[in-house]
Amino acid sequence: MHTNESLTGFTRYFALVVGGAFMLAGIAGFIPFFTPHAPPGAPHLLVDANYGLLLGLFPVNLIHNLFHLGVGVTGILAFRSYASALQFSRFLGVALGILTLMGLIPSLNTGFGLWPLYGHDIWLHGLEAVIGIYLGFFAGQKSQVRVEKAV
Repeated sequence: MHTNESLTGFTRYFALVVGGAFMLAGIAGFIPFFTPHAPPGAPHLLVDANYGLLLGLFPVNLIHNLFHLGVGVTGILAFRSYASALQFSRFLGVALGILTLMGLIPSLNTGFGLWPLYGHDIWLHGLEAVIGIYLGFFAGQKSQVRVEKAV
């Protein structure tokens, strides 16, 4: 059973760790050593700049890398307060949930030709979405109910 303080800390550190991971992914996406070219059978993209597989697994391109950098900066800044971390978790959960669903639909798995949303991106972003939705929408409600019952 989590106390309100431990949930607050966990949500803040979730924003920091996810922000740091997204920041690193965004930077690594621009470094050819970490992002070999996409294989010949990979889906065609309208924006093929920096199109490759991050760590040989996760399809990325210029827009995807910029998204990772933006989420990374936002997550690191959201660490400053619980309210910011809560909003970050909500945003992350909803945004990545939408992108995960798009990745599951063959006609949308290239984000309208703008960025790759297929392969290992689907399960990773889906997992991050579930955690973000839980922390952003449900975990705080349980904690708030416990505090109200105690009073």
